[in-house]
Amino acid sequence: MLVAREEGAVVGVALLSYGLNVSAGGAFASVEELHVRPEARRRGAGRALLAAVEERCAARGVSYVEVQTDDEAVAFYEASGYEREEGVLLLSLGLPLHAPEAPDADGPYP
Repeated sequence: MLVAREEGAVVGVALLSYGLNVSAGGAFASVEELHVRPEARRRGAGRALLAAVEERCAARGVSYVEVQTDDEAVAFYEASGYEREEGVLLLSLGLPLHAPEAPDADGPYP
């Protein structure tokens, strides 16, 4: 997690996850969250967080960075050099939540 601060107060965060792209033969990163408090927007915190994301990824040998975002933030990412991936469709499946069961003798997962 990366944190942006102004005068000591946290004004934004970026959360990354890393994975392996088998077809490309390299690591990639996904920006899972990038949030800047509404009152701190348009003052550079988002750009600074994204620059820190890119620096960290470059240092780790990441071949590309991806982000899933809403319509409101598309212009921000495009202005930062991110491009839409044609032919990519995001699918998701909502699963019902239930209380976790106690681990059994076979391991921690049901």
